[in-house]
Amino acid sequence: MNDQRFQQSMRRICENDKEGLREIYEDYCPMIYSVVLDILKSREDAEDITSDFFIRLWDIAGSYKAGCGHRAWLITIARNMAIDHLRRRGREQPLAETPDHLCRTPSPEDGVVKNISLQQALKTLKEEERQVVNLKIMGELTFKEIALVLKKPQGTVAWLYRTAVEKLKRCCYGQ
Repeated sequence: MNDQRFQQSMRRICENDKEGLREIYEDYCPMIYSVVLDILKSREDAEDITSDFFIRLWDIAGSYKAGCGHRAWLITIARNMAIDHLRRRGREQPLAETPDHLCRTPSPEDGVVKNISLQQALKTLKEEERQVVNLKIMGELTFKEIALVLKKPQGTVAWLYRTAVEKLKRCCYGQ
């Protein structure tokens, strides 16, 4: 969805036209769910927060300022809702990192090349690396937009992305 179509949908929501919300839902539900799931680590909670997100979007549609990057705006709202949910539940879960020796590309002496899924490979990344990869790929955001969402310098975001991609390559994913 381009900016102009998004603005039209938001105007429709402000006019209490549910069709505007449906259009945004159809285009952005997978992205919002992915962002929320990445933070909450629970499918059930992610589904609940994603549903709540679209209810909130209906309520705050009038506060959208055109021209400020609608995807980054949507992702920021979704991230904040997920973080608020964690705070309310008081259950921030630390990421259990996979040791490097379990992720490295096997040598010929190892005999068998391990195949790991994308989900397993992503678990080897640090939280902020995984967020950057998720926003870049699922959110289709630029490094500049990601920097705004995460409130980090653009250079740091690009570095985190490159680091994450290198780790994924070492895990035999993406080769």
